[in-house]
Amino acid sequence: MPELYLRQPVRALRRCAAQPHVLFGGVYGAVLASSMVAALTEQGETAPADRFSSAQWLLITAAASALAHGYAHLIALRGDRTHHGVRAAVRLLLSEWPLVVATVPTVVLLLGAGWGWWLSAGIEYVAFAVNVVLLFAWGLLAARAAGRTWGSASKIGTVDSLLGLMVVVANALIK
Repeated sequence: MPELYLRQPVRALRRCAAQPHVLFGGVYGAVLASSMVAALTEQGETAPADRFSSAQWLLITAAASALAHGYAHLIALRGDRTHHGVRAAVRLLLSEWPLVVATVPTVVLLLGAGWGWWLSAGIEYVAFAVNVVLLFAWGLLAARAAGRTWGSASKIGTVDSLLGLMVVVANALIK
């Protein structure tokens, strides 16, 4: 009987995570977090205070990106009569929460390094690894939600994580 109670929240969470805007925000946030860590670490600053500052910049950038993305959606939907009014605009802006939430693992890693919970030097590699795993998970989840088999979904997740890694490397090289 307890197993039945556990299945319902898991199914609800899976349904929520499989929504396109949640998948988009999760992928975008993971790539943004890795790109920000690469750009902020490029100068070679690895002191705890620098990591704390990087965590702050990442949160600010994620929030600004979410607002910009929500604002762009708002402008694009202006002609749609179902999306008008202040309440609809606020709801649209708040719907970008997955992008910010997807950066939280990296923020926690950077804050932990800033507060001395673990070594500050090299934490960017841990953040990259975590974000690559998250990209794999988002790809796997999207493929499973689309009805793919576990084998096919695993391949798609692997390709998605590699594509995300290429985007992060390209961003790091450009900056």
